[in-house]
Amino acid sequence: MERRVLIAIFLSFIVLYAYQALVGKPTPRKPAPVAPSAPASTQTTSPAGVTATSPPSPTLAPAAATLVGDTAEREIRVETRDVIAVFTNRGARLKSWRLKKYLDQQRQPQELIEQTPSHPLPFTLRTTDEQLNATLNDSLYSASAVPSTVIAAPTDVRFEYRNEAGVRAVKEFHFAPDSYMVEFRADVAGGERAVSPAIVWGPAVGDVAEVSRYTQKAEGLFFQGGKAQRLSPKDISKQPVFDGEFLFAGVDDNYFMTVALPKGPSRVTYQAVAIPPPPPSKDAPRDLMSWSIEPKGTQPVQFFAGPKDFDVLAAIGPDVTRAINFGMFAVIVVPLLKSLKWVNSYVGNYGWAIIILTVIINIVIFPLRHKSVVSMRKMQEIQPEVKAIQDRYAKLKATDPAKQKMNQELMSLYKDRGVNPMSGCVPILLTFPLIFAFYALLSTAIELRGAPFIGWIHDLSAHDPFYITPILMGVSQLWQQWMMPSAGVDPAQQKMMMFMPIMFTFMFLWAPAGLAIYWLVSNVWQIGQQYLTNYMIGPPAVRTVRPPAERRLKRVGGGKTEAADNKN
Repeated sequence: MERRVLIAIFLSFIVLYAYQALVGKPTPRKPAPVAPSAPASTQTTSPAGVTATSPPSPTLAPAAATLVGDTAEREIRVETRDVIAVFTNRGARLKSWRLKKYLDQQRQPQELIEQTPSHPLPFTLRTTDEQLNATLNDSLYSASAVPSTVIAAPTDVRFEYRNEAGVRAVKEFHFAPDSYMVEFRADVAGGERAVSPAIVWGPAVGDVAEVSRYTQKAEGLFFQGGKAQRLSPKDISKQPVFDGEFLFAGVDDNYFMTVALPKGPSRVTYQAVAIPPPPPSKDAPRDLMSWSIEPKGTQPVQFFAGPKDFDVLAAIGPDVTRAINFGMFAVIVVPLLKSLKWVNSYVGNYGWAIIILTVIINIVIFPLRHKSVVSMRKMQEIQPEVKAIQDRYAKLKATDPAKQKMNQELMSLYKDRGVNPMSGCVPILLTFPLIFAFYALLSTAIELRGAPFIGWIHDLSAHDPFYITPILMGVSQLWQQWMMPSAGVDPAQQKMMMFMPIMFTFMFLWAPAGLAIYWLVSNVWQIGQQYLTNYMIGPPAVRTVRPPAERRLKRVGGGKTEAADNKN
């Protein structure tokens, strides 16, 4: 029975792993196609009398003189408590967005803007008029003055451009001193008509931390109709455009996200992009997502570019926390996350906080595991009798009606011995949601990103560089396997159980170090619990069952003997 439980644990872990890696996202409802407006096409007639329609070609007018703008390109820097934002006045676009509290691999503030010449910068404006697009995004805007120090009050940055052709563009950015958000408003006119452009963010998210099968790559993300939906590149290739009202929409990866929080109906467009590594690196290109949003009204749009920190997102709105992919056990993950942060507030090290919380969790589920071991011990004691019953019916086919007598005898045996065959599995299965929730927590919590532990482990979100913790975890699991009795266990199951520690070791080689530490500590605790339980309940009383025809002779007075049934 112990092996059945461990097999169930192993298969459940495989199912969870496969679910996260393979299960497709639900396909959102496709919007009705919208025909884009285009200039009128021209028709020509050949000498043979065949009329051909040629595609429209953009008309490039000469550059108009600037009325309001700047004469040279320059940068405008805005620093808040959390963010260092750098704008360029060429197109009034965002050039850099660095997070002061989160560091990259060079121990510098984490950059979320992908600066590549072939992709647009955030807050690029896009209309159906290519010439207007070039004017809006390549012209030099005039910019308002901003403080040169960290802002202590809400601050507005205003960019403006006008020319003689009637093009007018005003971009306004509103910053709060303690937020990862910026509010954006665009007022654009081409001649005498107002224009409602789409706001392009460009490739996101620019986090270049370690990427493995345990970390989420950049995906499209939006929240609509009370549900968060994630879009892989495959989903985007099928449907890149989505319409409706969104609580938030944008792109996220494992730890960061850039999203818009529109106040009305909008259109969101996604495009998968591959960013090649800088030369001379031969690494594979990074798969990111480029996205844009086209609000249908004139209301300003708020943008969030920052960490997927539960408390930070909860301050924006309770449903914004759904951007963190906690999986199916989110209702358990959130209390665990708060508990982990509470423990860390006392010990000041997330590695020790993981160990302490793991011990606390195992103490909580100790009664369930103890009950499971006791039940399995009872099953072990009657295993010879169970096998004897099964052997008597071994030659019968499963469809033979006489085979039902075997089940009746087994149930009678369980009843006589006071054993429930399921009582060994059910208690331990009840602990699975808690175990998987802690697994999901340690795979997604940004608090572990860059958090050191001791010695060689400098980042709990990255794998152990020397693979010490996953190897120790495998050894501890092998120790657990060795502790378990093998009586009455099928040899094939024994081989599988001996193979499981090896499988888990390889699976955890590239797992986040925090996850490997959790599993190692949990294994060591369970080994100690097994010893304690064995001490409390004593060794198993193994019964020896002999064949029914076997008799032993018992000597009685006068030298006579009599046959006596074997008693157990």
